[in-house]
Amino acid sequence: MARPLWFVALLKKTFPNTRIIAKLTNVPIIGGIIERMLFEGDDIIYLPKDSAAHKTITIGKSLERPTDTVLPSQIVDEFIKKANYHWIMNFCICRDSLQCKDYPIDYGCLFLGEATLGINPNLGRKVTKEEALEYVKKVREAGLVHLIGRNKLDSVWLNVGPGEKLLTICNCCPCCCLWRMLPDITPHIGEKVTKMPGVEIRVNDSCIGCGKCTQNVCFVDAIHIVKGRAVIGKNCRACGRCVEVCPNDAIEIHIDRAGYDIALERIAKVVDVE
Repeated sequence: MARPLWFVALLKKTFPNTRIIAKLTNVPIIGGIIERMLFEGDDIIYLPKDSAAHKTITIGKSLERPTDTVLPSQIVDEFIKKANYHWIMNFCICRDSLQCKDYPIDYGCLFLGEATLGINPNLGRKVTKEEALEYVKKVREAGLVHLIGRNKLDSVWLNVGPGEKLLTICNCCPCCCLWRMLPDITPHIGEKVTKMPGVEIRVNDSCIGCGKCTQNVCFVDAIHIVKGRAVIGKNCRACGRCVEVCPNDAIEIHIDRAGYDIALERIAKVVDVE
C-alpha cells in the first residue's frame, strides 16, 4: 500500500532531527537496527557537477580524442534511457522539510524501476524517458548535484518494493541534503555513500586560502583552511562544488574514464531498472 499523505507530513516534521538520528547509529545494537531498517544493501554514488568536470577531465592516457570524454551526468542519462519506468516527485522532501530558500523545492527525486508503480500518485507523476531526460537537464541547470544508486530509505518511506527495483536519483543542494548527516553517521553506513570511482579532487599551488570553498559549499564539511591553504579531508565525496566556486582555479577535479564504467556496473548490480 502506498504511503498516505499524513505519513509524509509527519516525516517532514521529523526531518530536522536527522543528524540526531545519525549520531544514534554509533551506539552499539541501536546502530545495527537502524542500518538493517534503513540502509541495508545501499550503494549510492555522488556524481561531480558537469560544470566542475569541464575544468579538468582526465580520461585515461590512452584516450585522446574529445569524443572519448564523458561527463558524470551521462551516468544518469544512461539509466534513464535503459529504464522502463520513470517517476518524478512533486517536491524534494529534504528542501520542503527545511523550507529551502536557495534552491527549487519542486525539483524532487527521479525514481526509476518497476517499484515506482507503487508510489502514491499524489506525490508525483509517471513520465516518459524524454521527459525524464529533460527534467534532469533542468535540475543540473539549477545547480543541484546528483546522487544515484540504491537507497533503502526511499523504498521504506515510500513503502514500495522490491528495493532492487527502485533506483534513486537525488537532486541535492548543500544546505538541505539528507546526507549532510554523513559526518555524524557511523562509518560503516557512511561508506555506502561514496564519491564516483576514479574521481579525485586536488588543491594546486594557486590556492591563497581565501576560504570561499568552505562557505556553505561542501555537502559533508570536508574542506577546511589549514595554515592559509585549502585542505580536503577524507569525507570528500567529490561533488565538485568547491572546484566550481574557487575564484583562482586552485581546486581541480580529475575523472578517469574507467571510473565511469565502474560506476555503471556497480549501480546495475544493485538495481534493475528494466
